[in-house]
Amino acid sequence: MKTKNKFKMGSCAAWSPNNLNFKSVAIVALTWWSIQTQVQAQETLVVKYAKPTWLFGTAAGANFNFYRGSTNQLNGNFTPPATFLEGDGIGLFIAPLVEYRPADSRWGIMFQAGYDSRKGSFDPVTTACDCPADLSIDLSYITVEPSVRFAPFKSNFYVYGGPRLAFNLDKSFTYQLGTNTAFPDQEPSPEVRGDFSAINKTILSLQIGAGYDIPLSSNSNKTQFILSPFVAFQPYFGQNPRATETWNNTTIRAGVALKFGQGKNIQEATDLAKDREVQFSVNSPSNLPGERRMTEIFPLRNYVFFNEGSTKIPSRYVVLTKDQVKDFKEDQLEVFVPKKLSDRSKRQMTVYYNV
Repeated sequence: MKTKNKFKMGSCAAWSPNNLNFKSVAIVALTWWSIQTQVQAQETLVVKYAKPTWLFGTAAGANFNFYRGSTNQLNGNFTPPATFLEGDGIGLFIAPLVEYRPADSRWGIMFQAGYDSRKGSFDPVTTACDCPADLSIDLSYITVEPSVRFAPFKSNFYVYGGPRLAFNLDKSFTYQLGTNTAFPDQEPSPEVRGDFSAINKTILSLQIGAGYDIPLSSNSNKTQFILSPFVAFQPYFGQNPRATETWNNTTIRAGVALKFGQGKNIQEATDLAKDREVQFSVNSPSNLPGERRMTEIFPLRNYVFFNEGSTKIPSRYVVLTKDQVKDFKEDQLEVFVPKKLSDRSKRQMTVYYNV
């Protein structure tokens, strides 16, 4: 008896603390795991932003200018001995820009205004003295260029076009008459510097171009940056620098635009009733009362109980005649839903008496 009791006491002393420690460690571990799971879920939640609708930035590039036509009388004080016909050059273009692109639309609007250089030089010509003559031009404008933007495939590729309104800023020239190579000791003529006369102060022309948007930021950033290389063609129509003679200018512009804008939170945009009061109503349809039919199954004993001392079927049983049997139909067994579902025992006896 003492050994048995000692065994029980030893058993309790050995296992109870271990069980308690194991449960404590398990509870602490589960709690820590639950907190870490929630923190990780919050850290992995990434907010996505739609593409910006309004974009602001700067466009810069090079104007490849091609001169055609003729020019001879440079101003009222100077006329070189030869006529200049063709030339080319490269000028700087830089302008701030604003762009509006509605969401899920192929169309948009672009606007840029800035410095536009049509700098270049005419091809050298030979004068009557067999001397080469050079004419370089520093022609620049303040240009205003509104355009309509269209993305035909709803992708990053787009085309644009619109008018170009330019206001003359600089109209200077430099003329240099060289020496005849047959007389190397001849001193060159001094440079002639001046401004063109009859320069059109305002030029109205047009341009068409194409570009491609390269996102520099992911859609997880609210402020998104876009790099857009572009090329534009500005034909000679309306681009006569002077009101006299036939000198005209055709320009191909190539450059890049850096734009930025803020996108709208996609999740907030899809929340229809976030932090807002809403009103709604429910119109319930009219209730049309109807009759339901039901089928019940009763466990019955297949016995008939006679009264004591009698072989006659008791009156409590329902006895059918031959005519009733002949006209019997299965639909006659269906009954209406009882008003009191608690009277199942009575319905069961009714069915039994009709067996």
